[in-house]
Amino acid sequence: MPTAPHRIPSDEKNSAGKLKRVLLLEDDEMLKNAIKEYLEGNYYEVIAVSNGAEGVRAVLKQEFDAIVCDMMMPKLPGDMFYTAIERMRPHLCKRFIFITGHRGNPKINDFIKQVKGAMLAKPFRMDDLIEALGFVQVKAANR
Repeated sequence: MPTAPHRIPSDEKNSAGKLKRVLLLEDDEMLKNAIKEYLEGNYYEVIAVSNGAEGVRAVLKQEFDAIVCDMMMPKLPGDMFYTAIERMRPHLCKRFIFITGHRGNPKINDFIKQVKGAMLAKPFRMDDLIEALGFVQVKAANR
């Protein structure tokens, strides 16, 4: 599943020279660890959690440049997590990338359309995730 890391030049770090901070919500431990390792190898700081409730706690503690969110998780699924963030930190809503293994699910598809969210269907190529993160960064900068 993970492809060999392609390194992003250091000038792609944010203007303060800091690593871009990503919140990753994924309940599959193997996939979560693979994504975390890949992003860290590409100059991202990654806070990885297993469900939406842990994600809410993370968002209350710190700011994120992007949020990679699985749609189907225990305790608080992706759509409910998004709704919570929309109420607490609405500026983060443009920074979401949703991931799902349930691409044909009408409820998920309708939600993604409604929020105009970026989505990657599992299994996805890690390079596609890097590309989506770049897209989200541009989208968030053009508020």
